Amino acid sequence: MLKGEGRGRCYTLRTAPIIMTFTRLHLSLLSVLAAAAGPARALDDGAVVAVSSRASADYVRAQLPGGKFQTETYAFGKGGVWGGTAQDDTIDKVAFMDVAKTVAVPLAGRSYLPSSDPKATKILVMVYWGTTHSPVHSLNSAAGQNLQVASAEAMAANHAQIVRNNPNDACAPLTPLNSSASSYTLQTPEQVDLDNAMTGAMAAVAAEDRSRDQLDAQNASMLGYETLLDKADGYRGTPLEFRRKELVNELEDERYFVVLMAYDFQMMWKQKKAKLLWETRYSIRARGNDFSKALAAMTEHASQYFGRNSGGLLRERLPEGRVEIGNEKVLAYGTQ
Repeated sequence: MLKGEGRGRCYTLRTAPIIMTFTRLHLSLLSVLAAAAGPARALDDGAVVAVSSRASADYVRAQLPGGKFQTETYAFGKGGVWGGTAQDDTIDKVAFMDVAKTVAVPLAGRSYLPSSDPKATKILVMVYWGTTHSPVHSLNSAAGQNLQVASAEAMAANHAQIVRNNPNDACAPLTPLNSSASSYTLQTPEQVDLDNAMTGAMAAVAAEDRSRDQLDAQNASMLGYETLLDKADGYRGTPLEFRRKELVNELEDERYFVVLMAYDFQMMWKQKKAKLLWETRYSIRARGNDFSKALAAMTEHASQYFGRNSGGLLRERLPEGRVEIGNEKVLAYGTQ
């Protein structure tokens, strides 16, 4: 499932509902092929691309005698864009056609070629792209700041009560409440109010932490990190917890992503059934990168896994280099 709320828009991707989407909602079907022309700047040197790719067990590509894969035809489907939490012109101004023509180049390099004939089209490649959302850390949130203030005020009030009840031992603990022993001291109304405020602030922070965990899980599912995150959750309270924190920090750093989901076009067209053949998810850290410039390089790197299993999430540093991007040649365009 891929689900997200962009600025003013909400996109949900589930295997079953897609079946209806193709018949009810606007779907752009196009095929584009980019011709190599002039050079374009690739990712910044040293950028790391995370790739996760999976293929159906019954999806097997035929190979030619020379080892090259047999050509498979496809059409693009416009999935949707997931907007980030802040304005970012490097991705906000990138349209579906911009993403499609860029993805078409490495697809062609892997023997996936566009088709304008529905009867001859084998694959429908749904294209999703966007920026993940970064949660607000509890210490920086309003609830976290309220908790700090409430805790400080409650401690100050309790400390004053301790001094009054134990003038010779200011470090003595507060005496328990509601005890039948005459030596025990009840809290003042002010202390009760402050303790209640602190309890409420703690509950608000706990709710924020749950929301943060949900967003982390959503980002992990979007980017293909879910298996790693599930494993890292077992590190809580162990000496390996630092590994989980490193992974969570990576997930909570906004990332540019692209998700390609390839469906059986003929089954979708004739039987109105969705059969996912393969999917590839790839992303880079948004901070320090320009999506419009990074898209070609990150897609080219991820293309080696198109149509096959990556064996889990792979995070690889890109080598130095340049990517050739030319003008697109539109072979077919239409709506359904």
